[in-house]
Amino acid sequence: MPPKVKFSEQAIVEAAMNVVREKGVDAMTARAVAEKLGTSTRPIFTCFATMEQLREKVVEMARECYRCFINQGLEETIPFLGVGHQHIRFARTEPELYRLLFLTKSSGAAGGARRALKFSQDLVRESIMRIYNMDGETADKYYRDLWLIAFSFSAMIVADDCAYTDEEISAIFTEVSLSVCKAYKEIPGLPEGRFDRDAIFKELVKK
Repeated sequence: MPPKVKFSEQAIVEAAMNVVREKGVDAMTARAVAEKLGTSTRPIFTCFATMEQLREKVVEMARECYRCFINQGLEETIPFLGVGHQHIRFARTEPELYRLLFLTKSSGAAGGARRALKFSQDLVRESIMRIYNMDGETADKYYRDLWLIAFSFSAMIVADDCAYTDEEISAIFTEVSLSVCKAYKEIPGLPEGRFDRDAIFKELVKK
C-alpha cells in the first residue's frame, strides 16, 4: 500500500485560508479545503474536531496578515495616516479576508469592525499624541474619526463600488484630518463631548 500522506495543521489552515481568499468564507467547507490539499476530508478532522475550530485558525492567520499591512503603515512619516492607507490597501489586496475580519459580526471566530479599530488604535495612539500634541483620549477619538473614513472607503472597495481614485482618497483623508484636528484643538470641550453645539453652529453659519 502507498504511504499515507500527512498534512500539518499549518498546511490545512493555509489551504482553508486560500479557499477564503478565492471564494469567501462561506465557501470554506471541508470538501473545498480537502480539494485544495488534494486529499480526502479525513486529515482535516484529524487535526480539527469541527470546521469552526479551523475557521478560528483562519481568522487568526488573517489577522496576522492584516498586522503586516498595519506595521508597514506605522513606518511612514505620519504613522496614523500610513495605517489608514494600509487599511485601504488591505481591503483592495485581500477583499475576502477584509470581509471576514471587518464586515462580519464580532461573535464566534469573526473579528468585527470594533475589534479592528481597537487593534490599530492601540498601535498608533502614542504617535498621534506626540505628533499632534494631544492627550490619550483626544488622540483615540481623532483616530476613530479618521478610521471610520478608511473603513467607509474599504467597504466600498470590497463591494467593488468605489469610484474614488487613490489621489482623491488621499485628498479626502487630508481634508478630514485637518478639519477634525482643528476642531478638537479650537472648540473647548469637543473631545470630551462637553460643548454648546447650537451656539457653535450659529457662529459658523454666519461666516
